[in-house]
Amino acid sequence: MMYLTIVLFERLGLLLVIAFVLTRSPGFKSLLYREFSFKMSGIHACVFGLFGIAGTLTGVIIGSDFTVVQAFVWDVGDDQMVVSSSLVAIVIAGLLGGPLVGLGAGIISGTHLFFLGGIGFLANSLVNPLTGLLAGFTARFFSQERVISPLKALFIGIFPPILLMHLLLIFDSQNREMVALVNTIGLPVVLSNSIAIAIFTAMIAVVLREQENEAAIATKQALTIAEEALPFLKEDSFQEKAEGIANLLYSRLKLAAVTVTNEKEVMAHKGLGSDHHQIGNRLVTQISHQAMKTKQVLVAYSQAEIQCFNKNCPLEAAIIIPILETGKTIGLIKLYFCKPQHIRPVELMLAEGLGQLIGNQLKTIKAERLELHTRDAELSNLQAQINPHFLFNTLHMIAALFRKDPEKARHITVQLAQFMRFNLKLVSNHLVALEKESEHVKAYIAIIQTRFTSRLQINFSQPAGISHLLIPPSSIQPLVENSVGHGLERVAEGGRIDVVMERLGDRVKITVRDNGQGFSEKILPQAGNVVLTENQHDGTGLYNVNQRLINLLGEEARLHVCNLPRGGSEVYFSIPYTER
Repeated sequence: MMYLTIVLFERLGLLLVIAFVLTRSPGFKSLLYREFSFKMSGIHACVFGLFGIAGTLTGVIIGSDFTVVQAFVWDVGDDQMVVSSSLVAIVIAGLLGGPLVGLGAGIISGTHLFFLGGIGFLANSLVNPLTGLLAGFTARFFSQERVISPLKALFIGIFPPILLMHLLLIFDSQNREMVALVNTIGLPVVLSNSIAIAIFTAMIAVVLREQENEAAIATKQALTIAEEALPFLKEDSFQEKAEGIANLLYSRLKLAAVTVTNEKEVMAHKGLGSDHHQIGNRLVTQISHQAMKTKQVLVAYSQAEIQCFNKNCPLEAAIIIPILETGKTIGLIKLYFCKPQHIRPVELMLAEGLGQLIGNQLKTIKAERLELHTRDAELSNLQAQINPHFLFNTLHMIAALFRKDPEKARHITVQLAQFMRFNLKLVSNHLVALEKESEHVKAYIAIIQTRFTSRLQINFSQPAGISHLLIPPSSIQPLVENSVGHGLERVAEGGRIDVVMERLGDRVKITVRDNGQGFSEKILPQAGNVVLTENQHDGTGLYNVNQRLINLLGEEARLHVCNLPRGGSEVYFSIPYTER
């Protein structure tokens, strides 16, 4: 018994070497991830069936006199019994592939045992498909686990040899020699098979961890490269995009070469073959056009697929990644290798992830630019809405002054020209220095004071050290205009407007207050948040200013509107303070 046990473990060592090679095969991954299809199930059943036959061939033969024949099992005499290790393959087939794969593999292996013949050939033939079927149903109890743990596999592996012993006794229960054979082979077969199954599952767990580690490394590398590529992707020129991406990928991935193309020609090449893979070369290869059309990552495993015209080209394989922008292929990234063997699964995973990340970043960049252009158009439109109302009032005043005081009319005309010239410049800027904004407001105040000399007094207060701060153009003047046109509408004399700027910690508060009638309780909560219309006055001023402040400086800069206890109203906002 001890000698038989040692021989079985020696043979199982050969079988486990075959198992190790099997776990490295490309199709083995679909089993690990439970990717079911009838085609793959058939293939896996055949593979594990052949694996089971290999277990039989590497088994041992026991004669009727209990002698152990160590030769490989090619032929079995009528007075000999095969002690096979095929159950190891069949159990693994059932645990990984389910009942269908297990049964198929068992039928293939069992058929081989049936034709070998010998003592107990019916039991040996029948136990294989039964084991595959039962192992497949057993696997459903562990469906939440990626791979059954070796300890559980060891426990499961005990039962198939025990089932074999029972079948041997059932088919030949009257034979005393069969009882003696079962006593001889029972314990060695149970030990060797169960331990081999446990070792096999441990090998599968190692393979799975390797794949997960490779996927994690590829994902991390793709994310890092995509983040570093962002500055190049933001370039307006595709040439600059291509050169930046080619240099980055070549340095990071240690490839033989990298080529970046647009839809028609090579835009950048870095690495080997630069003497003939040159900028401006037309995109003529079949696989390149196929990648552009299908929008999928393709692999060229030979120079024939690369279709390089140079016979001495050192590049023999490539991964072609389409560059997608909002669903349209705008170019290709080609990762070149010196040998096809250099393209491992980790390189393919990296290429897939890189293509998706770059496509997503290009989509985001395009959306950001569209949003920026939309915001620019909105801001220009909001600024343009402010000027006509003020211009109409001022021109009306100048027309009246020309009849009463031509000299003052000429002075106001010059002031208006300066104001409008400054206002036109503001439309082209998103932010201006507070000093320029103050000059703009002062020019407006000079005109308004001339118009309402006896009725209105406007005071302007600005501390030193804040003139360099940035502010959206035309942010203060509309607030003063609102106080003049609405707050002091019914004030015949004694009207007062104060424009006050003060630093409060890391912000500068800008306030415009008046002693007029204030806002009605009905519209006070809405002031600045919606376009208001009251008493035939256009209510876009506060709203426009508030939108510019929020869009350009953030929510903290929004307008705050309130009525004062002694009458009048106050509108204020704040801007960030920074050192010069």
